[in-house]
Amino acid sequence: MTHHIDPTTLAQYVDHTLLKPEATAQDVADLVAEGQRLGVYSVCVSPSFLPLDAGGLKVATVCGFPSGKHHSEVKAAEAARAVADGADEVDMVIDVGAAKAGEFAAVQADIAAVRAATPAPVVLKVIIESAALTDEEIVAVCQAAEAAGADFVKTSTGFHPAGGATVHAIELMHATVGGRLGIKASGGVRTSADALAMIEAGATRLGLSGTAAVLAGLEADAGY
Repeated sequence: MTHHIDPTTLAQYVDHTLLKPEATAQDVADLVAEGQRLGVYSVCVSPSFLPLDAGGLKVATVCGFPSGKHHSEVKAAEAARAVADGADEVDMVIDVGAAKAGEFAAVQADIAAVRAATPAPVVLKVIIESAALTDEEIVAVCQAAEAAGADFVKTSTGFHPAGGATVHAIELMHATVGGRLGIKASGGVRTSADALAMIEAGATRLGLSGTAAVLAGLEADAGY
């Protein structure tokens, strides 16, 4: 299936991402220009860079990032401000500790609070920090995200020491909510082989900071 994906098609899976704390406005302008050149789906930047003219690309941002250890009303306020500032998509971080403690109703309520602040057509993605969770916790958190009305579940912030996306986590997420929610692989997806493996496992979106290298690798591998 996926070995037929060409660079133009793969680019449309990509949230072209820059979330480093030291990023500058010039870095974001460069990100947008590169994203336009590569034909990506969206650019994902920190909320302080909004509003952002992304030249026709979708604008994604983050909420409660990267720890998720924020009060729900603060996450909701941050998300509402991002939407007011023109964000098309908001990627929120759950309270990972609540998930580790088995408090899935609290996880669901936290997501629901942000969902209420980001009404459709805004896309709400829920970062579950899959590398820090057991298989059972991944499943339960995906179920909580669906129950709370989220549009996507997403593996990782890319900032957690436990690591980023894995094929196993994507497969679990897909088995739990695939076909109903989108599934975003992010964190450590750095090669075309990584990207294709994630799509094969069920990912419908990719969060990449090194998009150009991934697409160039695909061209080299496939002879495009």
